[in-house]
Amino acid sequence: MPIEVDVAILGGGPGGYTAAVRAAQAGRSVVIIEKDKLGGTCLHRGCIPSKALLRSAEVYATVRGAEAYGIRLAEGQAASVDWSAVMNRKDGVVAQLHKGVEALMKQNRIQVIKGAGRLTGPSIFSPRGGAVAVELEDGESETVVPRHLILATGSRPRKIEGLPYDGTSVVTSDEALTWPSRPASAIIVGGGVIGVEWASLLGDFGTTVTLVETADRLLPGEDKDISSELARQLEKRGVKLLLGAKLDASSCAVTEGSVSVRVETAAGDAATLEAERMLVSVGRIGNVENLGFENTDVKASGGFVTVNPATLQTGEPHIYAVGGVIGGVQLAHAAMHEAEAAVAHILGQPIPRAPDRDVPRAIYSRPEAAAIGWTEAAAKAAGFETRAVKLPMRIFGKALVYGESEGFAKAVADRKTGDLLGVHLVGPHATDLIAEASLAKLLDAVPWEIGRAIHPHPTLSEAMQEVMQAVSGSASHGS
Repeated sequence: MPIEVDVAILGGGPGGYTAAVRAAQAGRSVVIIEKDKLGGTCLHRGCIPSKALLRSAEVYATVRGAEAYGIRLAEGQAASVDWSAVMNRKDGVVAQLHKGVEALMKQNRIQVIKGAGRLTGPSIFSPRGGAVAVELEDGESETVVPRHLILATGSRPRKIEGLPYDGTSVVTSDEALTWPSRPASAIIVGGGVIGVEWASLLGDFGTTVTLVETADRLLPGEDKDISSELARQLEKRGVKLLLGAKLDASSCAVTEGSVSVRVETAAGDAATLEAERMLVSVGRIGNVENLGFENTDVKASGGFVTVNPATLQTGEPHIYAVGGVIGGVQLAHAAMHEAEAAVAHILGQPIPRAPDRDVPRAIYSRPEAAAIGWTEAAAKAAGFETRAVKLPMRIFGKALVYGESEGFAKAVADRKTGDLLGVHLVGPHATDLIAEASLAKLLDAVPWEIGRAIHPHPTLSEAMQEVMQAVSGSASHGS
Protein backbone atom coordinates (compact mmCIF):
# COMPACT_ATOMS: atom_id res chain seq x y z
CA MET A 1 0.00 0.00 0.00
CA PRO A 2 1.27 3.51 -0.77
CA ILE A 3 2.35 5.60 2.19
CA GLU A 4 0.12 8.65 2.41
CA VAL A 5 1.71 11.50 4.30
CA ASP A 6 1.32 15.23 4.85
CA VAL A 7 4.91 16.15 4.00
CA ALA A 8 7.58 14.11 2.25
CA ILE A 9 11.16 15.31 1.98
CA LEU A 10 13.57 14.05 -0.63
CA GLY A 11 17.00 14.32 0.97
CA GLY A 12 18.13 14.16 4.60
CA GLY A 13 20.71 16.93 4.80
CA PRO A 14 20.39 20.12 6.89
CA GLY A 15 17.56 21.44 4.72
CA GLY A 16 15.78 18.10 4.68
CA TYR A 17 15.96 17.17 8.34
CA THR A 18 15.19 20.73 9.45
CA ALA A 19 12.05 20.73 7.30
CA ALA A 20 11.09 17.33 8.68
CA VAL A 21 11.41 18.44 12.31
CA ARG A 22 9.53 21.70 11.78
CA ALA A 23 6.66 19.94 9.99
CA ALA A 24 6.50 17.17 12.60
CA GLN A 25 6.50 19.67 15.45
CA ALA A 26 3.49 21.31 13.79
CA GLY A 27 1.63 18.01 13.98
CA ARG A 28 2.08 16.91 10.37
CA SER A 29 2.94 13.35 9.35
CA VAL A 30 6.39 13.32 7.77
CA VAL A 31 8.56 10.99 5.72
CA ILE A 32 12.22 11.58 4.80
CA ILE A 33 13.61 9.71 1.81
CA GLU A 34 17.42 9.50 1.87
CA LYS A 35 19.58 7.17 -0.22
CA ASP A 36 22.77 7.69 1.81
CA LYS A 37 23.11 8.87 5.41
CA LEU A 38 21.07 11.43 7.31
CA GLY A 39 23.04 14.64 7.64
CA GLY A 40 23.84 15.02 3.97
CA THR A 41 26.88 16.70 2.47
CA CYS A 42 27.31 19.09 5.39
CA LEU A 43 27.75 16.37 7.98
CA HIS A 44 29.53 13.71 5.94
CA ARG A 45 31.44 15.46 3.13
CA GLY A 46 31.49 19.16 3.95
CA CYS A 47 31.04 21.50 6.90
CA ILE A 48 31.70 19.17 9.82
CA PRO A 49 34.58 16.95 8.63
CA SER A 50 36.44 19.86 7.03
CA LYS A 51 36.13 21.98 10.17
CA ALA A 52 37.37 19.07 12.27
CA LEU A 53 40.48 18.94 10.07
CA LEU A 54 40.87 22.71 10.28
CA ARG A 55 40.73 22.52 14.08
CA SER A 56 43.48 19.88 14.15
CA ALA A 57 45.58 22.05 11.84
CA GLU A 58 44.99 25.07 14.08
CA VAL A 59 46.04 23.16 17.19
CA TYR A 60 49.20 21.95 15.43
CA ALA A 61 50.06 25.50 14.38
CA THR A 62 49.43 26.73 17.94
CA VAL A 63 51.67 24.08 19.47
CA ARG A 64 54.45 24.87 17.00
CA GLY A 65 54.21 28.53 18.03
CA ALA A 66 53.89 27.83 21.75
CA GLU A 67 57.16 29.55 22.65
CA ALA A 68 55.53 32.89 21.79
CA TYR A 69 53.27 32.28 24.81
CA GLY A 70 56.13 31.30 27.09
CA ILE A 71 55.50 27.57 26.70
CA ARG A 72 58.46 25.37 25.83
CA LEU A 73 58.40 21.74 24.78
CA ALA A 74 60.90 19.40 26.40
CA GLU A 75 64.35 19.67 24.87
CA GLY A 76 64.61 17.66 21.70
CA GLN A 77 60.84 17.27 21.47
CA ALA A 78 58.78 18.66 18.62
CA ALA A 79 55.13 18.50 17.65
CA SER A 80 54.27 16.10 14.85
CA VAL A 81 51.16 15.14 12.91
CA ASP A 82 49.61 11.70 13.30
CA TRP A 83 47.43 11.78 10.19
CA SER A 84 45.48 8.64 11.03
CA ALA A 85 44.62 10.08 14.45
CA VAL A 86 43.56 13.35 12.82
CA MET A 87 41.25 11.45 10.49
CA ASN A 88 39.93 9.25 13.29
CA ARG A 89 39.01 12.32 15.33
CA LYS A 90 37.22 13.77 12.31
CA ASP A 91 35.32 10.52 11.78
CA GLY A 92 34.40 10.39 15.47
CA VAL A 93 32.90 13.88 15.40
CA VAL A 94 30.88 12.99 12.29
CA ALA A 95 29.67 9.70 13.80
CA GLN A 96 28.52 11.38 17.01
CA LEU A 97 26.55 14.04 15.14
CA HIS A 98 25.08 11.43 12.78
CA LYS A 99 23.68 9.54 15.77
CA GLY A 100 22.23 12.81 17.00
CA VAL A 101 20.35 13.39 13.74
CA GLU A 102 19.01 9.83 13.79
CA ALA A 103 17.83 10.33 17.36
CA LEU A 104 16.15 13.59 16.35
CA MET A 105 14.11 11.74 13.73
CA LYS A 106 12.97 9.14 16.26
CA GLN A 107 12.19 11.77 18.86
CA ASN A 108 9.88 13.55 16.41
CA ARG A 109 8.35 10.32 15.05
CA ILE A 110 9.62 10.98 11.53
CA GLN A 111 9.66 7.96 9.26
CA VAL A 112 12.96 7.55 7.41
CA ILE A 113 12.98 5.53 4.20
CA LYS A 114 16.42 4.62 2.89
CA GLY A 115 16.36 4.62 -0.87
CA ALA A 116 16.45 6.70 -4.05
CA GLY A 117 13.29 8.68 -4.75
CA ARG A 118 11.88 9.71 -8.10
CA LEU A 119 8.80 11.78 -8.91
CA THR A 120 6.07 9.97 -10.81
CA GLY A 121 2.67 10.83 -12.19
CA PRO A 122 -0.68 11.92 -10.73
CA SER A 123 -1.76 11.12 -7.19
CA ILE A 124 -4.86 11.53 -5.10
CA PHE A 125 -3.46 14.87 -3.90
CA SER A 126 -2.24 16.26 -7.21
CA PRO A 127 -3.31 15.78 -10.82
CA ARG A 128 0.33 15.85 -11.90
CA GLY A 129 3.57 14.70 -10.33
CA GLY A 130 2.27 13.97 -6.88
CA ALA A 131 3.82 10.62 -5.93
CA VAL A 132 7.37 9.52 -5.20
CA ALA A 133 8.61 6.08 -6.20
CA VAL A 134 11.40 4.92 -3.90
CA GLU A 135 13.89 2.25 -4.91
CA LEU A 136 14.97 0.61 -1.67
CA GLU A 137 18.41 -0.80 -0.88
CA ASP A 138 17.21 -4.40 -1.15
CA GLY A 139 15.85 -3.87 -4.65
CA GLU A 140 12.26 -3.58 -3.53
CA SER A 141 10.22 -0.43 -4.09
CA GLU A 142 7.91 1.79 -2.09
CA THR A 143 5.50 4.54 -3.10
CA VAL A 144 5.05 7.69 -1.03
CA VAL A 145 2.06 9.92 -1.75
CA PRO A 146 2.49 13.32 -0.03
CA ARG A 147 0.23 16.32 0.15
CA HIS A 148 3.39 18.43 0.00
CA LEU A 149 6.88 17.50 -1.18
CA ILE A 150 10.14 19.29 -0.39
CA LEU A 151 13.14 18.64 -2.62
CA ALA A 152 16.35 18.82 -0.58
CA THR A 153 18.69 16.67 -2.65
CA GLY A 154 21.69 18.96 -2.16
CA SER A 155 24.66 19.51 -4.42
CA ARG A 156 28.00 18.01 -5.34
CA PRO A 157 31.40 19.39 -6.39
CA ARG A 158 31.54 20.76 -9.90
CA LYS A 159 34.25 19.15 -12.01
CA ILE A 160 36.51 20.56 -14.71
CA GLU A 161 36.10 18.58 -17.90
CA GLY A 162 39.28 16.89 -19.04
CA LEU A 163 40.96 16.41 -15.68
CA PRO A 164 41.82 12.78 -14.82
CA TYR A 165 39.95 12.44 -11.53
CA ASP A 166 41.00 9.22 -9.81
CA GLY A 167 39.85 9.75 -6.22
CA THR A 168 43.40 9.92 -4.84
CA SER A 169 45.78 12.04 -6.90
CA VAL A 170 43.22 14.31 -8.59
CA VAL A 171 40.23 14.83 -6.34
CA THR A 172 37.35 17.03 -5.30
CA SER A 173 36.83 18.04 -1.68
CA ASP A 174 34.73 14.89 -1.20
CA GLU A 175 37.67 12.55 -1.75
CA ALA A 176 40.22 14.79 -0.04
CA LEU A 177 38.37 14.22 3.24
CA THR A 178 39.41 10.57 3.11
CA TRP A 179 43.01 10.96 1.97
CA PRO A 180 44.96 8.13 3.64
CA SER A 181 48.00 10.35 4.19
CA ARG A 182 48.94 13.99 4.29
CA PRO A 183 50.36 15.08 0.94
CA ALA A 184 53.81 16.63 0.99
CA SER A 185 52.70 19.02 -1.75
CA ALA A 186 49.37 19.94 -3.32
CA ILE A 187 47.94 22.03 -6.14
CA ILE A 188 44.57 23.56 -5.25
CA VAL A 189 42.45 24.68 -8.20
CA GLY A 190 39.96 27.34 -7.17
CA GLY A 191 40.27 30.23 -4.74
CA GLY A 192 36.75 30.23 -3.33
CA VAL A 193 35.81 29.30 0.22
CA ILE A 194 36.69 25.60 -0.09
CA GLY A 195 40.00 26.31 -1.82
CA VAL A 196 41.03 28.88 0.78
CA GLU A 197 40.10 26.61 3.69
CA TRP A 198 42.06 23.68 2.26
CA ALA A 199 45.05 25.90 1.49
CA SER A 200 44.97 27.06 5.10
CA LEU A 201 44.68 23.63 6.70
CA LEU A 202 47.18 21.89 4.43
CA GLY A 203 49.62 24.76 4.84
CA ASP A 204 49.31 24.52 8.63
CA PHE A 205 49.95 20.78 8.47
CA GLY A 206 53.19 21.44 6.56
CA THR A 207 52.10 20.71 3.00
CA THR A 208 53.64 22.84 0.24
CA VAL A 209 50.60 24.45 -1.40
CA THR A 210 50.10 26.21 -4.72
CA LEU A 211 46.65 27.70 -5.28
CA VAL A 212 45.44 28.52 -8.81
CA GLU A 213 42.53 30.93 -9.30
CA THR A 214 41.23 32.33 -12.58
CA ALA A 215 39.95 35.57 -10.98
CA ASP A 216 42.39 38.32 -10.09
CA ARG A 217 41.84 37.76 -6.36
CA LEU A 218 40.79 35.15 -3.86
CA LEU A 219 37.12 34.96 -2.89
CA PRO A 220 35.92 37.19 -5.75
CA GLY A 221 32.41 37.36 -4.28
CA GLU A 222 33.60 38.88 -1.00
CA ASP A 223 34.76 42.36 -0.11
CA LYS A 224 38.18 43.16 -1.59
CA ASP A 225 39.57 43.84 1.88
CA ILE A 226 38.78 40.26 2.92
CA SER A 227 40.38 38.92 -0.27
CA SER A 228 43.59 40.89 0.15
CA GLU A 229 43.95 40.15 3.88
CA LEU A 230 43.51 36.40 3.49
CA ALA A 231 45.86 36.38 0.51
CA ARG A 232 48.47 38.20 2.58
CA GLN A 233 48.09 35.78 5.48
CA LEU A 234 48.30 32.67 3.29
CA GLU A 235 51.36 33.95 1.45
CA LYS A 236 52.96 34.84 4.79
CA ARG A 237 52.65 31.16 5.73
CA GLY A 238 54.18 29.96 2.48
CA VAL A 239 51.16 29.29 0.27
CA LYS A 240 51.91 30.25 -3.33
CA LEU A 241 49.04 32.06 -5.04
CA LEU A 242 48.65 32.14 -8.82
CA LEU A 243 45.83 34.61 -9.40
CA GLY A 244 44.41 35.43 -12.82
CA ALA A 245 45.80 32.10 -14.03
CA LYS A 246 44.27 29.69 -16.52
CA LEU A 247 44.53 25.92 -16.13
CA ASP A 248 45.09 23.71 -19.17
CA ALA A 249 43.10 20.64 -18.14
CA SER A 250 44.24 18.64 -21.18
CA SER A 251 47.85 18.91 -19.99
CA CYS A 252 47.19 17.28 -16.64
CA ALA A 253 49.16 14.07 -16.16
CA VAL A 254 49.19 11.64 -13.27
CA THR A 255 52.14 9.40 -12.54
CA GLU A 256 52.93 7.36 -9.45
CA GLY A 257 53.01 9.85 -6.59
CA SER A 258 52.83 12.95 -8.78
CA VAL A 259 50.44 15.24 -10.66
CA SER A 260 51.53 17.84 -13.20
CA VAL A 261 49.54 20.46 -15.06
CA ARG A 262 50.28 23.49 -17.19
CA VAL A 263 48.90 26.92 -16.36
CA GLU A 264 49.02 30.29 -18.04
CA THR A 265 49.86 32.98 -15.52
CA ALA A 266 48.30 36.44 -15.34
CA ALA A 267 51.38 37.78 -17.12
CA GLY A 268 50.74 35.42 -20.05
CA ASP A 269 53.63 33.11 -19.25
CA ALA A 270 53.28 29.33 -19.30
CA ALA A 271 54.28 27.35 -16.24
CA THR A 272 54.13 23.67 -15.35
CA LEU A 273 53.09 22.87 -11.80
CA GLU A 274 53.90 19.57 -10.14
CA ALA A 275 52.77 18.22 -6.78
CA GLU A 276 51.89 14.99 -5.04
CA ARG A 277 48.16 15.66 -5.33
CA MET A 278 45.63 18.05 -6.84
CA LEU A 279 42.41 19.25 -5.19
CA VAL A 280 39.80 20.82 -7.48
CA SER A 281 37.33 23.20 -5.81
CA VAL A 282 35.55 25.21 -8.49
CA GLY A 283 32.03 25.43 -7.12
CA ARG A 284 29.11 23.06 -6.82
CA ILE A 285 26.18 21.86 -8.91
CA GLY A 286 22.75 20.70 -7.80
CA ASN A 287 21.71 17.04 -7.64
CA VAL A 288 18.86 17.31 -10.14
CA GLU A 289 19.41 14.20 -12.27
CA ASN A 290 17.08 11.18 -12.33
CA LEU A 291 14.46 12.81 -10.12
CA GLY A 292 11.59 12.47 -12.58
CA PHE A 293 11.09 16.15 -13.26
CA GLU A 294 9.83 15.26 -16.73
CA ASN A 295 6.73 13.84 -15.03
CA THR A 296 5.97 17.21 -13.43
CA ASP A 297 6.16 20.95 -13.99
CA VAL A 298 9.31 21.16 -11.86
CA LYS A 299 12.06 22.82 -13.89
CA ALA A 300 15.83 22.96 -13.58
CA SER A 301 18.16 25.50 -15.16
CA GLY A 302 21.95 25.61 -15.07
CA GLY A 303 22.07 22.57 -12.83
CA PHE A 304 19.68 23.91 -10.18
CA VAL A 305 15.94 23.67 -9.48
CA THR A 306 14.00 26.81 -10.35
CA VAL A 307 11.88 28.16 -7.47
CA ASN A 308 9.80 31.16 -6.58
CA PRO A 309 12.37 33.04 -4.45
CA ALA A 310 9.75 34.21 -1.97
CA THR A 311 7.88 30.95 -1.36
CA LEU A 312 10.42 28.35 -2.55
CA GLN A 313 7.70 26.66 -4.62
CA THR A 314 8.63 25.02 -7.90
CA GLY A 315 6.44 24.93 -10.99
CA GLU A 316 4.25 22.54 -9.00
CA PRO A 317 2.66 24.56 -6.17
CA HIS A 318 2.74 21.61 -3.77
CA ILE A 319 6.42 20.86 -4.47
CA TYR A 320 9.07 23.02 -2.82
CA ALA A 321 12.88 22.99 -3.08
CA VAL A 322 15.50 24.17 -0.59
CA GLY A 323 19.24 24.11 -0.03
CA GLY A 324 22.05 23.36 -2.42
CA VAL A 325 19.75 22.01 -5.11
CA ILE A 326 18.40 25.53 -5.79
CA GLY A 327 21.83 27.21 -5.96
CA GLY A 328 22.38 30.66 -4.54
CA VAL A 329 24.17 30.71 -1.20
CA GLN A 330 25.09 27.04 -0.79
CA LEU A 331 25.51 26.98 2.95
CA ALA A 332 23.98 24.64 5.51
CA HIS A 333 22.45 27.44 7.56
CA ALA A 334 20.93 28.90 4.39
CA ALA A 335 19.34 25.51 3.68
CA MET A 336 17.96 25.37 7.24
CA HIS A 337 16.51 28.86 6.91
CA GLU A 338 14.93 27.96 3.56
CA ALA A 339 13.50 24.77 5.05
CA GLU A 340 11.82 26.72 7.82
CA ALA A 341 10.42 29.20 5.29
CA ALA A 342 9.09 26.41 3.06
CA VAL A 343 7.39 24.60 5.94
CA ALA A 344 5.92 27.86 7.23
CA HIS A 345 4.41 28.46 3.80
CA ILE A 346 2.97 24.94 3.78
CA LEU A 347 1.42 25.60 7.18
CA GLY A 348 -0.14 28.83 5.96
CA GLN A 349 2.06 30.88 8.30
CA PRO A 350 4.60 32.33 5.86
CA ILE A 351 7.74 33.99 7.15
CA PRO A 352 9.99 36.24 5.06
CA ARG A 353 12.84 34.44 3.38
CA ALA A 354 16.08 36.36 3.79
CA PRO A 355 17.76 37.43 0.55
CA ASP A 356 21.02 35.64 -0.20
CA ARG A 357 22.89 38.82 0.66
CA ASP A 358 21.67 38.68 4.26
CA VAL A 359 22.76 35.12 4.88
CA PRO A 360 25.99 35.24 6.94
CA ARG A 361 29.00 33.87 5.09
CA ALA A 362 31.78 32.14 7.01
CA ILE A 363 35.30 31.09 6.01
CA TYR A 364 37.07 28.87 8.53
CA SER A 365 40.64 29.48 7.43
CA ARG A 366 43.35 30.80 9.75
CA PRO A 367 42.58 33.61 10.34
CA GLU A 368 38.84 33.21 9.97
CA ALA A 369 36.72 35.53 7.86
CA ALA A 370 33.00 36.25 7.83
CA ALA A 371 30.62 38.67 6.17
CA ILE A 372 27.00 39.63 5.71
CA GLY A 373 25.25 42.11 3.48
CA TRP A 374 26.68 44.29 0.74
CA THR A 375 30.37 44.51 -0.08
CA GLU A 376 31.57 48.10 -0.30
CA ALA A 377 32.01 47.88 -4.09
CA ALA A 378 28.61 46.26 -4.68
CA ALA A 379 26.87 48.85 -2.53
CA LYS A 380 28.43 51.68 -4.53
CA ALA A 381 27.53 49.95 -7.80
CA ALA A 382 23.93 49.67 -6.58
CA GLY A 383 23.79 53.44 -6.12
CA PHE A 384 24.31 53.77 -2.38
CA GLU A 385 26.31 56.68 -1.03
CA THR A 386 28.45 54.67 1.34
CA ARG A 387 30.47 55.28 4.45
CA ALA A 388 32.92 52.48 5.25
CA VAL A 389 35.18 52.12 8.28
CA LYS A 390 37.79 49.45 8.90
CA LEU A 391 39.46 48.94 12.29
CA PRO A 392 42.47 46.62 12.76
CA MET A 393 42.09 43.73 15.19
CA ARG A 394 45.41 44.66 16.83
CA ILE A 395 43.77 47.56 18.68
CA PHE A 396 41.64 45.16 20.73
CA GLY A 397 43.08 43.74 23.91
CA LYS A 398 41.60 40.24 23.58
CA ALA A 399 43.14 39.80 20.11
CA LEU A 400 46.57 40.64 21.52
CA VAL A 401 46.02 38.32 24.49
CA TYR A 402 45.12 35.53 22.09
CA GLY A 403 48.22 36.26 20.02
CA GLU A 404 46.00 36.55 16.94
CA SER A 405 45.93 40.23 16.09
CA GLU A 406 45.86 39.99 12.29
CA GLY A 407 42.72 41.08 10.47
CA PHE A 408 40.09 43.75 10.83
CA ALA A 409 36.46 44.63 11.42
CA LYS A 410 34.77 46.61 8.65
CA ALA A 411 31.31 48.13 8.48
CA VAL A 412 29.60 49.65 5.46
CA ALA A 413 26.67 52.02 6.01
CA ASP A 414 24.37 54.18 3.91
CA ARG A 415 25.63 57.73 4.41
CA LYS A 416 22.18 59.21 3.73
CA THR A 417 20.02 57.04 5.97
CA GLY A 418 22.53 55.59 8.42
CA ASP A 419 21.33 52.06 7.61
CA LEU A 420 23.77 49.18 8.00
CA LEU A 421 24.63 47.73 4.57
CA GLY A 422 27.37 45.20 5.29
CA VAL A 423 29.83 43.83 7.83
CA HIS A 424 33.14 42.18 6.95
CA LEU A 425 35.47 40.53 9.45
CA VAL A 426 38.86 38.86 9.38
CA GLY A 427 40.36 37.60 12.62
CA PRO A 428 39.97 35.13 15.47
CA HIS A 429 36.44 33.78 15.87
CA ALA A 430 35.13 35.96 13.04
CA THR A 431 32.65 33.19 12.17
CA ASP A 432 31.12 33.53 15.64
CA LEU A 433 31.19 37.32 15.75
CA ILE A 434 29.20 37.66 12.51
CA ALA A 435 26.09 36.35 14.31
CA GLU A 436 25.65 39.73 16.00
CA ALA A 437 25.56 41.41 12.60
CA SER A 438 23.04 38.83 11.40
CA LEU A 439 20.76 39.65 14.32
CA ALA A 440 21.22 43.35 13.58
CA LYS A 441 20.14 42.81 9.97
CA LEU A 442 17.07 40.87 11.10
CA LEU A 443 16.06 43.61 13.54
CA ASP A 444 17.00 46.34 11.07
CA ALA A 445 19.32 47.86 13.66
CA VAL A 446 21.46 50.83 12.63
CA PRO A 447 25.15 51.07 13.55
CA TRP A 448 24.75 53.51 16.46
CA GLU A 449 22.31 51.10 18.14
CA ILE A 450 24.76 48.21 17.88
CA GLY A 451 27.56 50.45 19.08
CA ARG A 452 25.56 51.61 22.08
CA ALA A 453 24.93 48.03 23.28
CA ILE A 454 27.32 47.21 26.13
CA HIS A 455 29.96 44.68 25.08
CA PRO A 456 32.13 42.98 27.74
CA HIS A 457 35.80 43.91 27.97
CA PRO A 458 38.16 42.44 27.05
CA THR A 459 36.45 40.42 24.33
CA LEU A 460 36.68 40.07 20.59
CA SER A 461 33.06 41.27 20.42
CA GLU A 462 34.33 44.76 21.13
CA ALA A 463 35.44 44.88 17.51
CA MET A 464 31.78 44.91 16.50
CA GLN A 465 30.96 47.63 19.00
CA GLU A 466 33.86 49.85 17.99
CA VAL A 467 33.42 49.53 14.24
CA MET A 468 29.72 50.35 14.57
CA GLN A 469 30.53 53.39 16.64
CA ALA A 470 33.15 54.39 14.10
CA VAL A 471 30.88 54.12 11.09
CA SER A 472 28.32 56.26 12.94
CA GLY A 473 31.04 58.74 13.87
CA SER A 474 31.73 58.09 17.56
CA ALA A 475 34.39 55.39 17.98
CA SER A 476 36.77 55.67 20.91
CA HIS A 477 39.55 54.20 18.76
CA GLY A 478 38.89 56.56 15.86
CA SER A 479 37.98 55.70 12.29
